[in-house]
Amino acid sequence: MKPRKWFGLLLLSILCLGALACSGSLFRSYGRILPGEETDLDMEGGVLHLDLCYYISGSDLYPNALIGLHRNYRLDRKTLWREVDMTPAKLLEIVGLMKAKALEHGQFPHGFDLLDTEGNKIGIWYSIMKARTFLRFEEDGTVMILTPKLETYDELDGSGSEGLWPGG
Repeated sequence: MKPRKWFGLLLLSILCLGALACSGSLFRSYGRILPGEETDLDMEGGVLHLDLCYYISGSDLYPNALIGLHRNYRLDRKTLWREVDMTPAKLLEIVGLMKAKALEHGQFPHGFDLLDTEGNKIGIWYSIMKARTFLRFEEDGTVMILTPKLETYDELDGSGSEGLWPGG
C-alpha cells in the first residue's frame, strides 16, 4: 500500500476509535423506555398515580401519546406536551379514546415505563408502537421527552408526511 493510503486508514481508524470512546459520555444522559405490563394494566384500569403529572400530545380528542412523569422531574418547556388535570375517570376516557383511534388503524396502544439513567422508574408512557420518542436528562434537571409526530395515525394510512422525524 502507498503511504498516503496508510495515512488515510490510520486517520479514519483514529476518528472511529475517538467516536467510540466518546459515545459512552454522549449517551449517558439518556434514559430508557421499556414495555411495562403493570403500566398497561394501570392505564387501562384507570389507576391514577398521585405522584405523577400527566400530559398528552396530539389531538385533545385522540391523543397520540399519554405520559405520567414523577413530580420530582420537570418536563422541558420546549416540548409540545399539554398537562392534563387527571382523575381516574378522565384517564379511562383518554385511554378509551386512544384505543378507539388505534383500533381504527389496526393498532393497539401499549404501556411503557420511563426509566432514568440509573434504571429507576420515573414515569409511564402509553401509545401505539409507531409513536416513538426518547428521554434525555438535561444538566438543569429537566427531562426532554419529545412528543411523537403529529401525523402518527395519518402515516399508518400512508397519507402522512415522510422524513420529518428520525425513524419515521
